[in-house]
Amino acid sequence: MATTSGGDGVGLSPHAGALGAFAEALDAAHAGDVALVRALAEVGRSALRVAHVGGVRGMASDMELRSVAAEAAGLAGRSDRRLQHDIDHAMTIVDDYPAVFAAWETRRITRDHVEVIVKAGMVVPAEVRGAFEEAAIAVCERDIAVRVREPLRALAERMHPREFTDRHRDAAASRCVRMLPGADGMSDLIATLPTVIAAGMLDRLTQMGQSVKDARAAGVDAAAAGAGAAFGHGAGAAFGDPAATKRPEEPDARTMDQLRADALADLVLGGAPVVDPTHGTDAPGPLGAIRARVQVVVTANTLTGTDHGPAEAVGTGLIDADTARELAGQTTSWDRLFIDPITRTPVETDTYRPTASMRRLLQARDQHCRFPGCHRAAIRCEIDHTIDHALGGHTHIYNLAHLCQRHHSMKQFTNWNVRQLGAGVLEWTSPGGRIYREDTPIPAVCFTPAADPPPPASVDTGPDEPPPF
Repeated sequence: MATTSGGDGVGLSPHAGALGAFAEALDAAHAGDVALVRALAEVGRSALRVAHVGGVRGMASDMELRSVAAEAAGLAGRSDRRLQHDIDHAMTIVDDYPAVFAAWETRRITRDHVEVIVKAGMVVPAEVRGAFEEAAIAVCERDIAVRVREPLRALAERMHPREFTDRHRDAAASRCVRMLPGADGMSDLIATLPTVIAAGMLDRLTQMGQSVKDARAAGVDAAAAGAGAAFGHGAGAAFGDPAATKRPEEPDARTMDQLRADALADLVLGGAPVVDPTHGTDAPGPLGAIRARVQVVVTANTLTGTDHGPAEAVGTGLIDADTARELAGQTTSWDRLFIDPITRTPVETDTYRPTASMRRLLQARDQHCRFPGCHRAAIRCEIDHTIDHALGGHTHIYNLAHLCQRHHSMKQFTNWNVRQLGAGVLEWTSPGGRIYREDTPIPAVCFTPAADPPPPASVDTGPDEPPPF
């Protein structure tokens, strides 16, 4: 996401003074942050230089670092353990990612970008880290940190010398469920599962929770809707949820997190999300018919087995090629995306119904709300006409973009303006005249053409021999 000055228009804003002071504070904070990270890294280097005098290494190095961290902690008034962690992290940024540090220092990227790059780069071997740095910086220059996490993770996975599918098989062997006791009679139940399974579970629980909310909002009897047994007489009542004992016609005040938790408890403890009283104790009601939805993007080469690159569970993370191919074989319908070879932006789908096709294409292109800095998923947003339909705007992908309800309303009722520059790029202008360029989100899975094969070698058969067949 690029930001440019709007010139004299900024001075017209009633908030110009406050925003100017904020910009100055940002400059000062940036300079101080860069200086602090450099100083922390130098403290760590100093400790290592002292410990290495005479070839001393190992435990002596660690002790020297502990000692200098404790002294620095006294200066900062902080915990020495925390400060030693900060020293280690600063040395990682400055020494292991020098190009990233330089890009941050010159404000090509932000500190948040630095953290995301370093975290994603944990799986990148040292021999390819330099190439990863340059590619990661280019990605970060296009968007805010929260939006580049998945693309950077995908980039790091592609640069790893070992195939993602092989590493996934090893990691899947460590799947588990564990419980961490907490306070006030509560505990965390944590399941470590393959991404596509976890994404499907969360989606199904969300659909169930939304169905309960919709039924209550419409005044439908909860038991008839299949919700009463699931959340009123099952897990909710067992755990003392006040909402579980109220009359069906009352509004359901539970949050979506609470509804998902209650649905999960019923599914695990009762074997079904609901017991419909009209069909006996073992038959699932309407909630039991809900199935999980997981949107997967996979290249044609991976789908056909030409390569084993990872696919993407949209909005969640990467999945291995074997799982992607298995899911593709099980589904009854899937869409083919045509990708611009230069911008890598989805430009067309080959579905029959145009309205549904446009929706799918826009979800694939936008991924999230297209207001600068917003990360709400496109499936939770509204499709907005950039030029209002009532004012002559066409219902076409180059005049449509996803906006969440908050930013859709802000576009309508405030002086924020937006126009489309082509290829899905949006340009927002604030009431104060500042311009924010909202580039098309970067897909986590890259679609790149295969290299052309070398031409066949010529064969000299001699003047008296026929050509080979």
